[in-house]
Amino acid sequence: MSAPVPLGSESELVAQAVRELARRTRFPVAFGGLIEEGVVSVTSIVGARTRSLDGLRVRPERGLGGRAMMELRPRMTSDYGSSQQITHDYDVFVLGEGLRTLLALPIVVHGRSRGVLYAGAWNEEQVGGITTAPAMQVAQSVADELRIRDEVQRRLEASPLASDVVAPPQREALRESFAELRSIAASVDDAAIRARIAEVERRLVALAADAAPATTAPVPTVHLSPRETDVLACAALGSTNAEIAAQLGLREGTVKAYLGTAMSKLDASTRHAAVTRARRAGLLP
Repeated sequence: MSAPVPLGSESELVAQAVRELARRTRFPVAFGGLIEEGVVSVTSIVGARTRSLDGLRVRPERGLGGRAMMELRPRMTSDYGSSQQITHDYDVFVLGEGLRTLLALPIVVHGRSRGVLYAGAWNEEQVGGITTAPAMQVAQSVADELRIRDEVQRRLEASPLASDVVAPPQREALRESFAELRSIAASVDDAAIRARIAEVERRLVALAADAAPATTAPVPTVHLSPRETDVLACAALGSTNAEIAAQLGLREGTVKAYLGTAMSKLDASTRHAAVTRARRAGLLP
């Protein structure tokens, strides 16, 4: 499991990934960056002996990293200087650092390369599946985070606030965003990514609460389990038990059981009443 990704800019995300790549593999040098205007600018470098890698900008198709980005899969060479499988546009950077073994890992989001991570060594190294597995996990963790950020940004842009009041269509979009994030979280094994999703979920709930009409009715203290929240969020969109089961990868009977316990905790006789009480309690947007 990779280390938690810090909140912040994409450059901070890459820096965390590069540090993690160096920590989890036997490669002494790691570096990488994301695509901006069609070119990857290396923004983070760990373990280098020289400043030769500074300013490295990689174009798709060029060099080892460019090939990895075009093929959407890791590429490796144990003798970079003599490799005939890549172009040598960036020899002044790579060979200037004295790197001989180089592994390039594309960051792939929705079938498109968004950047590349590198791990390198000054000596010839034989790199196998066991060695590359943790490196690939780091790249996948960055891709997952970017995918989540993209989705949140897309949803927020599609749901503008007007005069601090969320109109019904936008409120429904917020609720769909919440349910979709719950679904994504259910399919992600990385605890750090799930924690990031949970933070975004809290923001969506707070956004909906800020725009909701004021009420003087008492709000009960209720604690729902993650799965109870998952199924209730889907039920809030009108999904049937079968649809919820398909979306969350559960059995229909299991969905019914989670709904039952959620309704019991919320003291509600129907799923619709449970959704209403959960929203009043700040558990759903």
